[in-house]
Amino acid sequence: MEQDVESPAVIRKPKLPKQAREDLPKQLAEVDRAKRIQRYVQKDGKCNVHHGNVRETYRYLTDIFTTLVDLKWRFNLFIFVLVYTVTWLFFGFMWWLIAYLRGDLDHLADNQWTPCVNNLNGFVSAFLFSIETETTIGYGYRVITDKCPEGIVLLLVQSVLGSIVNAFMVGCMFVKISQPKKRAETLVFSTNAVISMRDGRLCLMFRVGDLRNSHIVEASIRAKLIKSKQTKEGEFIPLNQTDINVGYNTGDDRLFLVSPLIICHEINQNSPFWEISQAHLAKEEVEIVVILEGMVEATGMTCQARSSYVSSEIKWGYRFTPVLTLEDGFYEVDYNSFHDIYETNTPTCSAKELADMASRARLPLTWSLASKLSQQGLPESEQEGQETKTGLDPQSKSQQTERNGDIANIESESKV
Repeated sequence: MEQDVESPAVIRKPKLPKQAREDLPKQLAEVDRAKRIQRYVQKDGKCNVHHGNVRETYRYLTDIFTTLVDLKWRFNLFIFVLVYTVTWLFFGFMWWLIAYLRGDLDHLADNQWTPCVNNLNGFVSAFLFSIETETTIGYGYRVITDKCPEGIVLLLVQSVLGSIVNAFMVGCMFVKISQPKKRAETLVFSTNAVISMRDGRLCLMFRVGDLRNSHIVEASIRAKLIKSKQTKEGEFIPLNQTDINVGYNTGDDRLFLVSPLIICHEINQNSPFWEISQAHLAKEEVEIVVILEGMVEATGMTCQARSSYVSSEIKWGYRFTPVLTLEDGFYEVDYNSFHDIYETNTPTCSAKELADMASRARLPLTWSLASKLSQQGLPESEQEGQETKTGLDPQSKSQQTERNGDIANIESESKV
C-alpha cells in the first residue's frame, strides 16, 4: 500500500538585481546612521535636553508662578484642587476651634445663648461655613453674630486670603490655558531641507507654512547650525551654535506668512556650508535648527515654533514642488504637496569649489597659460627668455593679449 509523503517545502529568497544588492548596504547604513544621530531639537520642536544635578532647587520656588504654569496639566489641576481644599479645611477648623473655645458646642439647645456663628454644631458645619465665606455664596442659614469679635477678625482674614488665593490660582489657570503653544501646532515645516541652485548660486532651502486663516503677526525666521567643534587651542566645544543667514541683511527673514514660503540661505563665504560638498555632507553629523516666531493675531501673545534637520534630512540636488495655484478669483494652497520635492541638476561640489571654477572660467587665456606655467614650476628667467625669443615689443604684446582675450571669449561662448 503506497502512502503520500509530503516533502518539506524549501522557500528560496528572491534574488535581487545587482544594483539593488549594491545599494542595499548603503541604504541600511544610512538608516542606521540616522537612528544613531542624537537630535538637539526634535522634529516637533521639543528640546532634547534634560537638566540634571540642579542643587539650587530653591530658585524654582522664588518664581512659583512660572513654576506652576510650566507644570503638566494633571499636576496643575491637582495643585489647584489641593490649594482650595486645604484653605477651606484650615479656616473650617479655625471656625470650629472658636466655637469650641467659646462653649458654643455645649449650648446648642440653649435658645438664650448667643453663639459666634448661628447653626454651627460641628466640624462639618464649620467646614461648610468656611466654603460659603470664601466663595461668597451666602446661603443665609449659617451667619456670624456681632457678639464674637474674634470671629469678625477671622472673617476679615479669610476674605482677604481667599481673594489672594483666587487671584493667584485663577490667574495661573488663565495663563496656562491661553499659552500659544498649541498655536505652534498649526505652523508646519517641511520634512526635508534641500540644496540646489537658485539664480546661479548654491542655496540651502526649507519650507514653512501656516494652516490657520488667522495669521501670525510680525513673523520672523531664524536658523542655527548645531555642530561640535574644536578650536585652534584644542578646546572642544560641544553643540556649538552658528548663525545661518536667512535674509537678515535684506529683510527676507521677516515673513508675511499668508501662504507657504521657501526660506533660502545663500551658501557664500560667510556660510558654514561654504566648503561642504555632497559627499562631505553625507559624512557630517550636523543639525540645523529653525525657529519661527511671531505674535498670535487673536491674543497678541508671542508664539514660537521650532523644528530641525539632521544631515540625512538635507537632500542635495532637489527642489520643492510648487503648492500655490491660481483659481477663479483666489489662490489655492495644496498642502498635500507641501513636503514633496523633485530632483534637479545640481553640482555635487562645494560652493567654494564652484566659485573657484567660475572664476577660472572668467580668466583670459594668457593669464591661464601663465598660471599653468607657474604651477609646473618653470623659473621666471626661463619665462622671460621665452618672451625675449618671441621678439615682441610692448605694443605688439598688448595686441597679442587682446587677441588672446578674444579667443578665450569665443571659446567660452562656444562651450556655452
